[in-house]
This record gives sequence, structure tokens and C-alpha cells, in this order.
Amino acid sequence: MSDTASADVVLTGVSGGEVVVASLAAHGVEVTWGIPGTHNLSIFDALGRYGIRTIATTHEQGAGYAADGYARTSRRPGVAIVTSGPAVYNAAAAIAQSYSDSVPVLLISPAMPRSLAVGGPGTGYLHEAKDQRGAMDRIAAACLHPITHQQIADEIAFAFTYFSGRRPRPVHVEIPLDLLDERGDAVVRVIAIAPVAPAAPDLISAAAAQLVEAERVVIVVGGGAVGAADSVRQLAERLGAPVGSTINGAGVIAGDHPLSFGARLWAPSVANAVNTADVVLVIGSELGQSDLFNGPFAPMGRVIRLDIDADMADVNLSSELMITGDAKDSVASIVAEVDRLLGDQSKSPGEWVTRARAAVEESARSNATRWLPWISAMQDSIDSDAVIATDNAMCVYYGLIPNYVLRQPASLHFPTGFGTLGFTVPVAIGAAVAAPDRQVVGISGDGGLLFTVTELATAAAEQLPIAIVVFDNSGYGEIRNEMVDRGEAPLAVAAPPRDLVLLARGLGAKSLNVATPEELGAAIRAARTHPGPTVIVVPESPREEKL
Repeated sequence: MSDTASADVVLTGVSGGEVVVASLAAHGVEVTWGIPGTHNLSIFDALGRYGIRTIATTHEQGAGYAADGYARTSRRPGVAIVTSGPAVYNAAAAIAQSYSDSVPVLLISPAMPRSLAVGGPGTGYLHEAKDQRGAMDRIAAACLHPITHQQIADEIAFAFTYFSGRRPRPVHVEIPLDLLDERGDAVVRVIAIAPVAPAAPDLISAAAAQLVEAERVVIVVGGGAVGAADSVRQLAERLGAPVGSTINGAGVIAGDHPLSFGARLWAPSVANAVNTADVVLVIGSELGQSDLFNGPFAPMGRVIRLDIDADMADVNLSSELMITGDAKDSVASIVAEVDRLLGDQSKSPGEWVTRARAAVEESARSNATRWLPWISAMQDSIDSDAVIATDNAMCVYYGLIPNYVLRQPASLHFPTGFGTLGFTVPVAIGAAVAAPDRQVVGISGDGGLLFTVTELATAAAEQLPIAIVVFDNSGYGEIRNEMVDRGEAPLAVAAPPRDLVLLARGLGAKSLNVATPEELGAAIRAARTHPGPTVIVVPESPREEKL
């Protein structure tokens, strides 16, 4: 979306569905995901006439995840178009995940006719829900409900304001189905989004002074720091400060940089470094449980937080100094002030940094012995700028995330916070559409794969050369382990008999089992030349050790 207003588009005697599509086109939307239904056909009728690529998924949840993956990869809003009622609720899990991870996704659907009362006893109208708008308003950042042609244009324009100039989060726009078919007039305008107000200069100066005066500084970066990657690295090098990242912040500083702790905030040595630092600088993160599953930080020194969302000042960690502003500009301003204060003399990392980093590496390796050879094979067969789409699986959060070296921000997509399953395949689809020149690899467990496995058919239809690596431990391994550790008999966690290779082939994917890391690496490399998805199954034992 442009940050300047474009020329108005005047529409006369068009359907409400065409107003929807004209509004999307005016905001630079090039692709949408979704499924046509009885109530949204006027939207789909207009999509082709406006040149917007439309990708049909097999399920609305897949459409929502694909839009999410597109947004995470392209750093532009993703758009999903579904029909009313069950289709909206099918997409709700994906929208909730986007909300949790601050991803700009626009979900568009019909609503019931304007003549039908919401929240009444029900009439049996097709796809009627008790209160679709009320439900989605509690899941997305907002649920907008235009009731005229002009309001359709205005509300979609307003939805895009949620994606710029503030913490980006998903929005649902529902249009009464009778309005979608009705003819009328509208003027489509793109709202010029004012840039985020710069951080207060006195706060920038205060932060820089505290950072320079401190003997021990630790920087923690989250997804909100993705746009500030270069400045974060410069700041860390000037201060000799180690950088730990959340999962969404992985790659903001390269994982093999001498000052990188990686995405391992859970590690005892990282917690100790944070808790004993003189100053902790937190950039663009809520410090959620997905990253700190061994417990929250308890720093004894000062805490400085920098976030576009002022409400983050004391979330999970109280701050003495809160800087509100865009991370890219604000961190650059801090670097400039630190440069002025330090002159030509950068601070050298203390021996404590080297010791802490070695301990972090040891923790990561010792907790992932099972997966290390496979991760090494992936490291050798995946490009440094590849997009990796992952699921909530042990092979990912115990194995890949702590041990795979990421060198690019926004290149690892993982469902933090809300913690959904079924993320990998549709998010990989969205990433491949957003970045057709980049390698895309998905990593999943067998349990998570089966939530959205039918989207392999979508990837096959679109001929997307993505590799999906599935670590198959015959069920829900993490939950099985938790039951055993609680002294309980495992129940409902073992997978029924199934052949994942045969299933994937039936959905149009190339698929194979691999027995060695070398075979895995070769299969990942070969997937890049196949016109469609390749599913690579890695058999595992049912029991895995926990952290």
C-alpha cells in the first residue's frame, strides 16, 4: 500500500462485490486466497476483471494461513475471501493466529441480509450464525460492517489503516449478502497513512546515555524489530552487547554472529545474562510464553523498551524507560546518538558474553540430540535467504529453532502465542506466492500436517516447488510425553494407521520416505526443480526427550 493518496476511482451502477474488488485493487492487492460460495459470487465475478490473482484453497483455514504466510514474507497485507457463516468460522483460527503474531491479514466475507436481525432466535437462513460480527470482533483487531456501497469502499480503506502506522493486526470486513449483489455508486479512495510519530528525542538521548554508561548490556529483539535489523546489528557491535531474539525476531541478527544468542530466550544462560545486565533493551516484543517457557525474566538492572505499541511498556516485564515509535527509525536514532557519545571507540564484548554464548550453544545442542544430524543436512541444502514455514512440533521448537542458523529476518514463520497446528503447508504456499524466486521449505510433525494436509492439492494446482519435511512420530508426540511424565497412560495421542507418502501423492505431491540425513538433503535440493510440492517423511520413534 502506498503512503500517499492515489487518484479516486469513481464507480457507477456496480455491484457491491465490484466495490470490494475495486477497493482491493486500489490498495495494491495482487493476490487473494479463498473459496467461492453462494453468498460471495459477486466478489469472485469481479476479481478476474480487475486482474487480481485468485488462489482457491481446499479449506478456509488454509486460506487464512496462506494469507498470513504471504504477509509475513512480503511485509504487505494478505487477503482471504470466504463466504458467510461456517466459512468465516473455519478461517477464525488463522485470524486468531495472525492477531497473536501481529500479522496484517484482511478477511472479507458476506454477512446476513440487512433485513435479518442479528442475535435473534434464528430463521434458518443459509449460513446464518448467532452473531458473526460479534464473534469476529473478539478475534480480529476489528470487524467492520458496511451497509452501503460507499461504506464498503470506506471501510476497506479504513481496514488498511490497521496495517500501517500502528501494530499490524488482522481485520474482518463483512458485507451484507444482499448488498453484494445490489447495484449502486461509490468513490474508492486510498487513505494516506501518516507516518508513525518519531520517538521523543529526549527519550532517545536518555536511552543512548544509559546504554553507553552500562558495563553489561543485553538486547532482546522480537518481530517488531524485523525492519530494524541493520541498526540492531550496528548497535550491538558498538556496545559489545549480545542479542537474544524471540522466534519471530529470529534472523534480525545473524545466528552465527559472535554477539548472537539466537532464538533461545528460554535458555538458563540467556536468562542469567538478562537478569544480571546493567541495562536490558527490548525491541518490538511482548516476551511471551512461547519464547520464555522456562519462566519470565527478572532483571536487576534497568529495562528500556522500544515498541510501536505504547501498551507494551509493562507487558510481562516492567520498563523504566518506554520509547514509542517505529523500530527502524528509533533504533537508527539511538545508534546515531551512541556514535556521538562513543566517538571512534566501540565497546568490546566482555568475557561474560563469550561464556554465555558457549553455554547457550551447549543448551541448544543437548536438548536436540535427536534432530541435530537432520538439521545439519537442512542447513547444507537450504539457501541463506530461504523462507522456512514451521508448525508447533517438537522437531521445530526443540530442534530447528534453537539450532538452525538463520541469517535473514522474517525468514522463519512459526505460530507463536496462539500456537495453532496445521500452519506449515498453507503458510509455505503463501510464502512461495509472495517470493517466487526464493526457496521455500516447510517443517512439520505428522500431527500438525494432517490438520491442513489437503492444501498440498492447492500447492500442486499452483505448481509451487515447495519442500515439506515431516518428522513422523506416529501421533501427538509432545502430548504423549506430557501424559507419560505425569504418570498417566497415553490416551488418544497415537496416530491411526496411515501412509503419509501415499496420502501426499494422492493430493498431487511428489513424496518419499528418507532414512538418512544425506537423503533428506538431496530430497530438499531436488524439490526446487519439481513443479509442485514435495513431501519428505522422516520416521521417528514415538518417545522423545523433553527439555
